[in-house]
Amino acid sequence: QVQLVESGGGLVQPGGSLRLSCAASGSIFRVNYMGWYRQAPGKQRELVAIITSGGSTNYEDSVKGRFTISRDVAKNTVYLQMNSLKPEDTAVFYCNAGVQKSRYTGFGSYWGQGTQVTVSS
Repeated sequence: QVQLVESGGGLVQPGGSLRLSCAASGSIFRVNYMGWYRQAPGKQRELVAIITSGGSTNYEDSVKGRFTISRDVAKNTVYLQMNSLKPEDTAVFYCNAGVQKSRYTGFGSYWGQGTQVTVSS
C-alpha cells in the first residue's frame, strides 16, 4: 500500500502564509509527479500546483506568484508554500502523487486524506 500524509493546514488571516507538507510512504519503487489539489465547498476539486520528478512545475493561474511547490525527492515529500493568502483560497487541500510500486508495474494515482485551509479575519 501507499500512504500520503498531509500536514500544515489551519486558520490564517488574509495576507498570511501557510506551508503544507505531504509525505509518501509504503510500497514505493518510484514517485513520478506530486501535486496539490483543492476543493472548496460546492465546487469541484481543482489542480493547484504540480511538480514532476525532474522538477518541472505548473500552477493554477490564480495562485501564480503567491504559491510555490517544491519537493524533496529523497524523502518522497512535497511542499506547498502559500503566501498572500486570500479568503477565496479557503478549501480542503489534497496531496496527489503518481507512484510506481515496483519496476514491473505502472504508475498509480494516490491521494492524501486532505487538510483544511481557512483564510479569514
